[in-house]
Amino acid sequence: MTRLLRSRRSLLVIAGIAIVALLVTGYAGWGGERIVVAVAERGELRQAVVASGRVRTPQRIEVAAQISARVVAVKVREGDAVTAGQTMIQLDDTEWRASAAQARASLAQAEAKQRQLDRLGRPVAEQSVEQAEANAQQAKRQLERVGELVAKGFYSTAQLDDARRNAQVADSQWQAAKLQLASNQPGGSEAQVVRSNVEQARAALAVAEARLAYATLTAPGAGRVLTRNVEAGDMVQPGKILLTVAPKGDTELTAQIDEKNLALLQLGQTALASADAYPGEHFTAEVTYIAPAVDAQRGSVEIRLRVAEPPAYLKHEMTVSIDIASAHRADTLIVPADVIRDQASGQPWVMVVRDGVAQRQPVKLGIRGAGRVEILDGIVAGEALAAASQNLAEGRKVSTVNRK
Repeated sequence: MTRLLRSRRSLLVIAGIAIVALLVTGYAGWGGERIVVAVAERGELRQAVVASGRVRTPQRIEVAAQISARVVAVKVREGDAVTAGQTMIQLDDTEWRASAAQARASLAQAEAKQRQLDRLGRPVAEQSVEQAEANAQQAKRQLERVGELVAKGFYSTAQLDDARRNAQVADSQWQAAKLQLASNQPGGSEAQVVRSNVEQARAALAVAEARLAYATLTAPGAGRVLTRNVEAGDMVQPGKILLTVAPKGDTELTAQIDEKNLALLQLGQTALASADAYPGEHFTAEVTYIAPAVDAQRGSVEIRLRVAEPPAYLKHEMTVSIDIASAHRADTLIVPADVIRDQASGQPWVMVVRDGVAQRQPVKLGIRGAGRVEILDGIVAGEALAAASQNLAEGRKVSTVNRK
């Protein structure tokens, strides 16, 4: 009796399993394979180029010594704001002050010589010409009288020779006086020498004052001190970089963008940036420069963005994350990027489920962003799409479950 009951129970279990198998087989044949699908829907889509970059200034000014000297004082520190002309470093200028004073004295002497020529030398030369002319005229008249007297027999020929010699001497003195006057005129040789001495003295003074000015290193413009490589008491040599100053101006961001995103960039695009040190804070920037060439080694393009209102915490060389908005759609048809197949071929398509049957459907793509793609043509909102990773044959019957 017990064995009979056990046999009946075994038959019932086997029959139950067979019934379940028949039900499952029947459901599969009627409803098809069960798959998870994404649904095309309308919504907002933003396409962006994301990159990591750094804060930079348009230029940096390296302040270096131009003379060999000892540092007397350093009046700025790293991070200090400076104004144009502000003294930053003072070098020992004792020698250069003495040189400037000597050059100033030489100039004063040359200018005094020029004034002497203008106020005394030229008038004296004019009077000398008048006196020499009078003497020459008198000697000439004396020569004429002696000649007459010699002809009448009152004077000897020796007296005539003396008179002739005196006339020649007087005439020579007159000619010499005229040459001296010409030399003292503004275009004369003496005036040129005096003027040349003045110009030479002025040039020497300019050199001395320039060297003296080298002893005081001032800010070339408003900005901020980035680095300081000198202390009071140091001996510096020409060309040694002592300070680096970032001039005041628009703060910029610089980044290297993968060349495949070059077509998405254009001047004037806005970006949202954040410093890695302050990830919760954001500020806006604008694309102002796109390099005309691609870096062949890195396969990237340099871009620069202007920050019109930089936050106070932003510092030079900070690492920043940059999100550049390249396109925006307020209301468009969107699908997950993982349902698009053969994107690289230029003929993308999706596997859409219509009336329980998988169908291959070519689509036209629009912008992309954050794992989603815009569909311009091929499907409509509400249609179910199988992921590209699913090995689903066209024409196959399926039942769908929407992706969560």
